[in-house]
Amino acid sequence: MVTAPRAMILRAAGINCDRETAAACGKAGFKTEIVHVNRLAERPDALHEAHFFIVPGGFSYGDDLGSGRVLANELRVKLLEPIRRFVRDGKLVLGICNGFQVLVKSGFLPDPFADYPPPVTLTHNDSGRFEDRWVRLKVVSAKCPLWRAGDVIECAVTHGEGKFVAKGGEVVDALAAGGQVVLKYVDASGAEAGFPWNPNGSTANVAGICDPSGRVMGLMPHPEKYQDPTNHPRWTREGLREPDGMKPFVAAYEYCARL
Repeated sequence: MVTAPRAMILRAAGINCDRETAAACGKAGFKTEIVHVNRLAERPDALHEAHFFIVPGGFSYGDDLGSGRVLANELRVKLLEPIRRFVRDGKLVLGICNGFQVLVKSGFLPDPFADYPPPVTLTHNDSGRFEDRWVRLKVVSAKCPLWRAGDVIECAVTHGEGKFVAKGGEVVDALAAGGQVVLKYVDASGAEAGFPWNPNGSTANVAGICDPSGRVMGLMPHPEKYQDPTNHPRWTREGLREPDGMKPFVAAYEYCARL
């Protein structure tokens, strides 16, 4: 009997999308487990029983020191080498919204093996307020196995500090040249555009990036919030369709099933 690949979803105080994320993984075929960061720190080898490691969205530790900062410090201090080993083993890491902030501020993105601190961060939205809306994303790179280049998908965003910025334009150019810029905010025609299409003012409309291997991925929008056709706000007017949010989870399952 073939054993289903395992997905581990991290939990900490303030995280509130762990069950939604676990549900999406389960629908894709994973055997799922939600693990508190303290339990994982006590037994880090448990990470290597999994194939897909996810830091979900929410507001870890209430964003008291900035979005994702406390949990990022915990991962860097307590789980740096186990997560690096996980990546070396060819497995997948995903950070969604607050989880993206965590991966960036812990240094796992844009490169888990590079010097710390990283040359990018996520900061306050240009609008100066919390943005809760649906957006369109275009997959502009084939480097990450969770996405198919050229796809345009819809997802919800719910964040106050989602603006992607870098230390200089050359940093973003280098990421793009290396295929590490994976997702961009686009308008209804599929073209890059400003607010509200770009909900936070991210440099170069960046919505998600990956590491040089393509196996560590972070994005601000929430795919797990669109895992059923009726999650879409226009389903009664436009009809039921395949939920875009399941695409990365299904792709992750297909990848991990081959490990």
